[in-house]
Amino acid sequence: MWLPATEETAPPVPGRTAWICHGILGSKLNWRTFARRLAAALPGWSVLTVDHRHHGDSRGAPPPDTVAACAADLVRLAAHTGVPPRLLIGHSFGGKVVLEAAEELPFLEQVWVLDTPPGAEPGGGARAEVRQVLGALREAPLPLARREDIVPWLEARGFSAPLARWMTTNLQPGPGGGFGWRFDLDGATRLIDDYFARDDWERVRRPPPGVEVHVVRAARSDRWSPADDAALAALRPPAYAHTLADAGHWLHFDNPEGLLRLLVEHQAG
Repeated sequence: MWLPATEETAPPVPGRTAWICHGILGSKLNWRTFARRLAAALPGWSVLTVDHRHHGDSRGAPPPDTVAACAADLVRLAAHTGVPPRLLIGHSFGGKVVLEAAEELPFLEQVWVLDTPPGAEPGGGARAEVRQVLGALREAPLPLARREDIVPWLEARGFSAPLARWMTTNLQPGPGGGFGWRFDLDGATRLIDDYFARDDWERVRRPPPGVEVHVVRAARSDRWSPADDAALAALRPPAYAHTLADAGHWLHFDNPEGLLRLLVEHQAG
């Protein structure tokens, strides 16, 4: 049975375990610092970070490569550990994964969707940007002598400094020396194509019984259309909308303190 790779802050605790799912081209390591801070802010809790298939240490996953398959990976992981999450958090691509997984996870109380517009995006916008990034990464001069060498290479091709610096976290030492990607580009491309084709607004508006959905929009994010913002404003319990000030799409880097407060203040105990 194939299972995704994970990292825990402590052994899982029934009723006091949170899972964090990263975005496309990321890994569990991107969330390590935040996971430890969240565990410290919630005494007695365990926080587990997950590598989606074709990312980080999660290699060799069987097809298909879809959001639904990633969600099924989480459901199998919960059954395998015997300790399903009470709190499920997904950023960007991971936001749609957790929305789908919520339908099959017992004892879940909250789903947090971090800067993930739930609707489909057939073309343009973020989809065009991500495909541009994927195309550039295929041309990167790997292996790199240093992680930092990718920054000027990406900036010279028109990518922003924050995105270029973030990509340094997704490089790892290769077996023959130098640094290569932590993800499989072909698998990641199939996943992101499926992500943009999905419309999960109904999963936000009508979560499973007993589950709250909290959608966090980063105030400086460029991923949200006027129609998305109108749909956010129209949400009613058990779906809730939040705006995180002083943050762009990578909100856990831009305003980790604000995100931490938001998550902690909504936990009952």
